[in-house]
Amino acid sequence: MVAFDQTQTSNEKDANETGANGDLVDGQVVKLDRGYPLVRLDDGRTVRCEHATSLVKEAEWRAVIGDKVVVDAPAHHDKGIIVEILPRTRAFVRKDPTERALPQILAANFDRVLVAQPLSDVNTRRLERELVLACETGAEVSVVLTKADLAEDDKHIAEVQSRVRALAGPDVAVDVVSLQDPASVEAVRAKIGKHTTAVLLGKSGVGKSSLVNMLVGRDIQETTPVREDGKGRHTTVSREMIALPGGGLIVDMPGVRGLGLWDASKGIETAFADIEAVAAHCKFRDCKHINEPGCAVLAAVGAGEIPAERFASYQALMQESKQVSERREEARRLRGEKASDKHATNKTRASRGKSSSTKRRGGKRT
Repeated sequence: MVAFDQTQTSNEKDANETGANGDLVDGQVVKLDRGYPLVRLDDGRTVRCEHATSLVKEAEWRAVIGDKVVVDAPAHHDKGIIVEILPRTRAFVRKDPTERALPQILAANFDRVLVAQPLSDVNTRRLERELVLACETGAEVSVVLTKADLAEDDKHIAEVQSRVRALAGPDVAVDVVSLQDPASVEAVRAKIGKHTTAVLLGKSGVGKSSLVNMLVGRDIQETTPVREDGKGRHTTVSREMIALPGGGLIVDMPGVRGLGLWDASKGIETAFADIEAVAAHCKFRDCKHINEPGCAVLAAVGAGEIPAERFASYQALMQESKQVSERREEARRLRGEKASDKHATNKTRASRGKSSSTKRRGGKRT
């Protein structure tokens, strides 16, 4: 990052950041590596960028993979400068693993989330959490069972796929991919059509890089052999947007370990739609499904209609979401903010983004 002369005035710094000629170009962040976004500009160029000082000091967010941004690339600077982050259509958000009550955005402006799990070693608890976070984004969600080549036989594949389908619910497609079965790869590729952007989510070693290579049709991502225990090794270290045959894009992200919930109530309702449907028949509208009389959910669990293990996961995730919400509200109160303040701020940001967009013509501001 270029260090500015500390003797410069604020006005001089602002003038430098707007560039020598004032030309501003729209673009999209296509790679994020060690904090420096790589932006594909609408004029065809690709430029490594840093954030404007005003964004670093004042903005709530930094640009993430998929963000639509406004960039200035002055001749006297060795990098482009992101001067504005445009409003997002959707975002993948988790609780910041290093903070008690802050969100962390991993990707923005996508249409589908692909949740990757190894067929031979599906982690049910993690998959439930991944589905909650994926459903919370409002994007289309699919599960991709990777490494089918390591399965014992076709019967084993069918059993695992059936089990995951039952967990994911009727609205989530569950695909099995194998390098030996081109049709299985094509079935996943078909879900990422022209003008569609997908985010590939999964823990390190589940075969995401191999899946990307299969979808692209060539070895574009580095892969490493599986260990003797059949588990993969971490390969991808940066978030990158990769073009697929047919015009779609896929965001290959590093393996995400921590999946703390942020604002996940809607995601839980969607991921556990079967339990929510039964809950609609509880005697009390605010039933917590603990020991309330007339609880339809507890009755369904007792009758074996809802697996006790799945219900336990639902309760645990609901409790976690509630606790995060309470900590978030407490942090807001400590800052002297009201819930309405946040909504007003978001509305202002959105209107500013729309206003700025209408001022640009041909990549320039008028």
